[in-house]
Amino acid sequence: SETDHSEILSPTPRRHYLIQRQSSQWLQSGSGISPPTSRPSSPLNPNHPTGGFRRHKPSLSFSSLAGNSKQKGAKVSGLNDSLARRWVRWMHKNKLKGWVLPIQILLALWVKWAVGLGSYSGENTPPMYGDYEAQRHWLEITYHLPVRMWYKYDLQYWGLDYPPLTAYVSWIFGYIANKINPAWVALDLSRGIELPNSKIYMRATVLVCDLLIYLPALFYFATKSSLLRHRSIRARHVAFFTLLLQPALILIDSGHFQYNSVMLGLTCQAFNYFLEGQDLLGAICFVASLGFKQMALYYSPAVFSYLLGKCLLLGWKEGSTHLIRIGLVTVLSFIVLFLPFLYPSFPENLIPPIQRIFPFARGLFEDKVANFWCTSNVVFKWNRHFSASLLPKLATGLTGVTFMPTMWALLSPGIKGFGSMASLYHTEASVDGTENKKSRRPAPTVSLLAHSLFQCSLSFFLFSFQVHEKTILVPLLPVSLLMITSAPTVEGSDWEWGVLLNNVGCF
Repeated sequence: SETDHSEILSPTPRRHYLIQRQSSQWLQSGSGISPPTSRPSSPLNPNHPTGGFRRHKPSLSFSSLAGNSKQKGAKVSGLNDSLARRWVRWMHKNKLKGWVLPIQILLALWVKWAVGLGSYSGENTPPMYGDYEAQRHWLEITYHLPVRMWYKYDLQYWGLDYPPLTAYVSWIFGYIANKINPAWVALDLSRGIELPNSKIYMRATVLVCDLLIYLPALFYFATKSSLLRHRSIRARHVAFFTLLLQPALILIDSGHFQYNSVMLGLTCQAFNYFLEGQDLLGAICFVASLGFKQMALYYSPAVFSYLLGKCLLLGWKEGSTHLIRIGLVTVLSFIVLFLPFLYPSFPENLIPPIQRIFPFARGLFEDKVANFWCTSNVVFKWNRHFSASLLPKLATGLTGVTFMPTMWALLSPGIKGFGSMASLYHTEASVDGTENKKSRRPAPTVSLLAHSLFQCSLSFFLFSFQVHEKTILVPLLPVSLLMITSAPTVEGSDWEWGVLLNNVGCF
């Protein structure tokens, strides 16, 4: 008969009405318009306009999904039809979701190792040999020299210019390298060494840092973050994979050779703790990030504004106590970091690290950095019109003006709603019979923190003093976190901006 079918295909579910175009009409209207149902009519429904049965389009195959990325009534972004999303979906449907995360990590490590097999800037190029030699040289000097000489020894040949935590990590890797082959880190004699085995060891140290610090922080964010609690497990797997394969970080750390993943991982973990209300642990991680690379200072206005705004929301009693705790933890963390330089000669041993960490004598900008100073210097020679002492002040002032609005966005709720956080949680405690410390809950402004981290770090990248090209990684971290928490089907969302900035940042 006409209604006799050999196969009945299951109906394709429609998107939820909250993310459909007509949903805004329903939400903004009064009566007369009912919300569109997310469940399609049954093909067996006799009241269906097409009769007792309706004809379904044949289901798409796995390969045809790549060429059909648009659906009726909805804009589908790259995430919805990406190879990574289809692979994760296939793994879940075949009851292999327990293997998704291990395979993702192994694949990311394989990509980074493959990139590391290529050449790097400065290879076989005496006398400096590039950043690879700089990192290897720091293993050499930290292992053989006393602490007081780390920031003084032969500064013309890749003198150490990162904070103490970088030096401590270099000492650990230098100790291991000396155990394997002392020639790799022989003082002065190993300069410019580019043996295949030494390259393998140095590349492996980058992956070790990723496994110990960077990947756990990303995994924690993708699986436990409150910003992703509305997403499914499958969506979280796709988000984690997206973070693992951030192109700019792979090119700089695994290709050019750096350890930026340590600083970014510590910052990400600090952000994770702030999302949970664990501000003291977050402060420790953020100080550790500052102690590894001074570039993390670009995040400090946002972190300071969020914590201070939260203390204002907590009121006088709880807020002042919480502020004192954060201050003490921060100061103690810095003391622990710089402790070898504080004893026995203070402040003589502390001055050289500070001078190397903040190199104001180098000039306003590095060459080939796409920030405001380098770009405008093509038509206006800043060094000719302003003195060397005035340029750092000019850069500081312009940087402060650009990130001031985002600081105010985090502080103004605390000023206007002073003490409101304490009264809110006191009411909740009286209702459910529980009493938790208000300071251990995130502030309402925590949802703005990632945006503020991005805006502050981008302000520093564009307008601050002595910006290096790898500094683009600093604003790319928060924008990547925002990207994976955003719905990719919303036009103009953080996802689209994140994809654009991550691609542009590679150049």
